[in-house]
Amino acid sequence: MKGKAVNCKRKTDKLKPVVFQHNRLKILDQTKLPHRICYRNLENYQAVVKAIKTLQVRGAPLIGVTAGFGLAVEAIRQKSRKNLKAYLTKVAEILKQTRPTAVNLAWAIDRCLSTIWVKQAKIPEVIINEAKKIYEEEEKASWAIGEIGANLVKENSKIVTICNAGKLAAPGLGTALAIIYIAHSQGKNPQVYVCETRPLFQGARLTAFELNQAGIPTILITDNMIGTVAEEIDLFLVGADRIAANGDTANKIGTLTLAIVAKYFQKPFYVAAPFSTFDLTKPNGKAIPIELRDEKEVTTIQGRLIAPAGVKAYNPAFDITPGELITGFITEKGIIYPPFAKNIASV
Repeated sequence: MKGKAVNCKRKTDKLKPVVFQHNRLKILDQTKLPHRICYRNLENYQAVVKAIKTLQVRGAPLIGVTAGFGLAVEAIRQKSRKNLKAYLTKVAEILKQTRPTAVNLAWAIDRCLSTIWVKQAKIPEVIINEAKKIYEEEEKASWAIGEIGANLVKENSKIVTICNAGKLAAPGLGTALAIIYIAHSQGKNPQVYVCETRPLFQGARLTAFELNQAGIPTILITDNMIGTVAEEIDLFLVGADRIAANGDTANKIGTLTLAIVAKYFQKPFYVAAPFSTFDLTKPNGKAIPIELRDEKEVTTIQGRLIAPAGVKAYNPAFDITPGELITGFITEKGIIYPPFAKNIASV
């Protein structure tokens, strides 16, 4: 089912990717960026599923929040349904499968689901309250990550990032980009190299859009230029979708390449993520499920075929960066340094 488009315009400098007001859920359709600002109402869980699967809403913390509000929307719609608890449990499992790599999704849904063991009339209310709590917690975490991480940024630093880990990926300022926003506000004048992030160009379409609107000096590069510019980079800074107990990290495809290059050039490589992204049930990266997406995302650009018709393509959405390639994790509680297996657990 399609989410209903409610407001489309050309540009704005203040965007909220998810809005829940008056028991209604509205999202910014990120597939239309950077050329159009288009909000859509998500009126049932099927619309939420489609919005997450098609990347209308994306970013690990943000899809967790969206799914929580999506469960609330469905609870409101079905509040008179018999066996509502059992029904919502099934809906929750469907929502969890939309993006299996991002642990924030299942984490947020399970938190909302844990509240429904009350009288049926109160179920929508308790889910809404829990989803709002998650949103507020993630928003506070993003500011804390930004302030802590900004201490690593020196004046006129050159920073490289991939995909989008900013205001469009998490409540508040984001994760990796939160650090850049805070450093910029402190007058440190960071300059950011943005990897375009094939195959769906989240770096070119979203991160460059965000930073450009914020007035932060931005240089867009293709993903395969990283080896050429790495020598002049001061800091590699990325987000995460799931972090295993030993520090192995799943993030947007291409992150592993950045980490390998950073290691070769002896540059610091940091991962910025809230604690909702850590998954201590996964001992290492091999245990993290990797989402495989449609081949057409590789063989086409905006619906136009760029490869021979019928050619096969491989399209994992994420890769695993081993903890040994990571300098540290910037979290809302501080920076975690190696040995990760010990220090992640202790925090």
